Amino acid sequence: MNHREKQALVDLLHASGASCVVRSGDEVRLFRLRGVLDLFLLLRDEPRSLQGAFVADKVVGKGAAALMILGQVGELFADVVSEGALVLLREAGLSVTYTTLVPHIFNRSGTGICPVESLCAECRTAQECLPFIAEFLRQVPTGKPKE
Repeated sequence: MNHREKQALVDLLHASGASCVVRSGDEVRLFRLRGVLDLFLLLRDEPRSLQGAFVADKVVGKGAAALMILGQVGELFADVVSEGALVLLREAGLSVTYTTLVPHIFNRSGTGICPVESLCAECRTAQECLPFIAEFLRQVPTGKPKE
């Protein structure tokens, strides 16, 4: 995929109001669920859709980074990425470009650190993050069935 195609996906992310755009092969999909839920469901239900994919995402904390690493995403663009996420992504060898680097991702109300970012803070690998993410998603009302 060339630079212009990648930029078109980033533009689509911004114009569509989606939280995440995933291009796998020739298929482009837009996602709108909150937090890491879309990535978690993709990893759980359609892991091949992430393998080698280009992902454009608005906000990437350590939890989202872990899910992308586990899904073997090929390349990531993030509007905002946390320092912890960037370290994890780079250590995994995932190609990352971003607009803004922040110390932490904040929760929706802006009163503290995002709960998933906080849960994954001490994790050193993507695999270590997964049980924390899964447990968090089991406890929050998402409208999606629990496993």
